[in-house]
Amino acid sequence: MDLVSETKEAVMSKPNTPPSSAAATPSRYENQKRRDWNTFCQYLRNHRPPLSLSMCSGAHVLEFLRYLDQFGKTKVHNPSCPFFGIPNPPAPCPCPLRQAWGSLDALIGRLRAAYEEHGGAPDSNPLGARAVRLYLREVRDFQAKARGVSYDKKRKRPKPKILPSPNHANAATSSPF
Repeated sequence: MDLVSETKEAVMSKPNTPPSSAAATPSRYENQKRRDWNTFCQYLRNHRPPLSLSMCSGAHVLEFLRYLDQFGKTKVHNPSCPFFGIPNPPAPCPCPLRQAWGSLDALIGRLRAAYEEHGGAPDSNPLGARAVRLYLREVRDFQAKARGVSYDKKRKRPKPKILPSPNHANAATSSPF
C-alpha cells in the first residue's frame, strides 16, 4: 500500500468528531498577532548587531516603530505646512506618510500579548516600557494637532437625579374627591 492510500484510509477510519479549539482555524486577530510577532522578530534578527529578545529594550521597540513609519499610509502634516491643523486639506502637500496612531497602538497591544505567549514575563516586557507608552501618547497628540482633531477623552457626567417636586408629591397623596 502506498503513502497516499494509507493516509486516506487513516482519515476515513476516524469517526467524525468536532474539531478541537487547537485545530480550529485561528481568528483574524490571532493571525495578525502571529504576523506582527514574526515581523518584530525578523527586525531584531536583521538589526545591526542582531538582537536577541532578552536583550531587547524599550529603545529598540521605538526604533522598530520609527522603522515602520516608512510603510505608513497616513498623511501627517509638519508644523510648517500651510495645512497643519486642517482636517480636510484642499490641496496635496509634500508632508510625509506615517503610521497612524491607532495602528501603532493596536500593534503594540498585539505584540505585548505575543511576547507573553512566547514565555516573556509581563514585568520585563519591552513593549510595555514607559518610553513606548510616552511615544504613543506623543504620536497621538501630534497627529491630532496636525489634523486639527482632538483626542480628548470624553468624561461621562453623572445623570442628574430627578426629585419629585413638592406639588407632585402632595398631589399623589391627596384625593381630588
